[in-house]
Amino acid sequence: MATADEQIRVSDRVKRILDRRRHEGESYNDVLERVLEEEEGGDFYDGFGRWSDEKAERVREQREQAKEKRKARMRRLGGDEGEDPDA
Repeated sequence: MATADEQIRVSDRVKRILDRRRHEGESYNDVLERVLEEEEGGDFYDGFGRWSDEKAERVREQREQAKEKRKARMRRLGGDEGEDPDA
């Protein structure tokens, strides 16, 4: 690792976060490099919002149908024909 001539300021909150993520023997620079490399691998949320409207609507409908099936099954198993298990 090269010696840096510059310093950066971070808040106490950021320092605490870095301290929690720091492995034994790691410098703050090592932690930052590791975290930045993880970020370059892609964000968990990168793929969200990429369905077409039609696909999203099909999924919503399927979820609603599955929810209704679960409710009916719970009513059958519970013997409560008129009671809504989600109420």
